[in-house]
Amino acid sequence: MATWQCVQNCGACCHLDPSDRPDLDTYLPPEDLAHYLSLVGLDGWCINYDRVERRCKIYDDRPWFCRVQLSTFQAMFDIEAEELNDFAIDCCRDQIAGVHGPRSAEMQQFDRAVGYLILPD
Repeated sequence: MATWQCVQNCGACCHLDPSDRPDLDTYLPPEDLAHYLSLVGLDGWCINYDRVERRCKIYDDRPWFCRVQLSTFQAMFDIEAEELNDFAIDCCRDQIAGVHGPRSAEMQQFDRAVGYLILPD
């Protein structure tokens, strides 16, 4: 079974471009949506993401909506505990594919880390 985990040197979740997430207002309250939008740099990346080091500069103090944990996903997506792992893996795979590409080194690294197996067609 695949088990979700964050992988270093990816940063796909830090690409915050609102045009890639048109439904933000459906899962973030207005004050959190404003906070989210304040984090988006001109290039669509979070202003707290160090693109050279490929890491979050405020990781320990990042907003609640940046955390992959049950309470966050329950609040935003109404996810139950037994759904969290698979839902988080799917979210990460979608985001990594959109930012880095479906066959990128970042996707391969994530799939290896979580034990995700893609069966041939």
